[in-house]
Amino acid sequence: MAAPDTARSRAAILQLTAERAGHCAFFFDFDGTLAPIQEDPDTVHPAAGIVEVLAEVNRRLGKVVIVSARPADFLRQRFAALPDVAVFGLYGLEVQRPGGLVETDPSAAPFVQVMSDLADRARAELPAGTRVEYKRLSVAVHYRNAPHLAAEVEQWGKQRASDLGLRVQAGRMVVELKPPGQRDKGSVLREETEGHSCAWYFGDDVADLRAFDALTAREEADPDFVGVRVAVANAESGHALIEAADIHVDAPEDVPALLRALLDQAP
Repeated sequence: MAAPDTARSRAAILQLTAERAGHCAFFFDFDGTLAPIQEDPDTVHPAAGIVEVLAEVNRRLGKVVIVSARPADFLRQRFAALPDVAVFGLYGLEVQRPGGLVETDPSAAPFVQVMSDLADRARAELPAGTRVEYKRLSVAVHYRNAPHLAAEVEQWGKQRASDLGLRVQAGRMVVELKPPGQRDKGSVLREETEGHSCAWYFGDDVADLRAFDALTAREEADPDFVGVRVAVANAESGHALIEAADIHVDAPEDVPALLRALLDQAP
């Protein structure tokens, strides 16, 4: 169960945002935020009502952007009905803007072969019960089906990251290895909120704290900017995300109702 909203009331946040309709941007994580977590990552799809409400938000309130650990091609498949929505995959290492091709961050391109080799090694070395997800520019090792392997998977990931000069990103029953550098959800938010007077970010995991921090920094630099941090509560991510949020919902299935409440106040 999510904690009560704090600081500015939800009603006040909705009103401030509605007043900025047309000048806002709305950013969404995917797994656990717009879609329920599944044991098999390939079976994950947006929750009921998500695609329809995002289309209306994009049309009436401001641009919608998906920012996820998933590859950009996967996200485009899941949101094929939203061709005007940009998708940032692999924490921003990939981007596919409306009508364009997938672009790879130049800093990550040299690691394609490294990640392919790492995925093969993970499949060979890690015990049964883990699931290796190769994403071209990163490798995620899931242990949702074998939570007792958490410590072993985490130690394996830390050691391989040290050996290969990679970064480790912890998540909900997953350890992900990705290229070095500063590209993350926070850097995406810093770039993509330029020219906007309001931005919301919806997330469910510790990686989303970087995006929350980017909104906070933007507010501190521009007192007229409205940043709204929305946490999709869950028992696996701990309390840090909830404590940093302005608004809390209990599950991806609750996101459409929150957005509908905002749309009801908009011109």
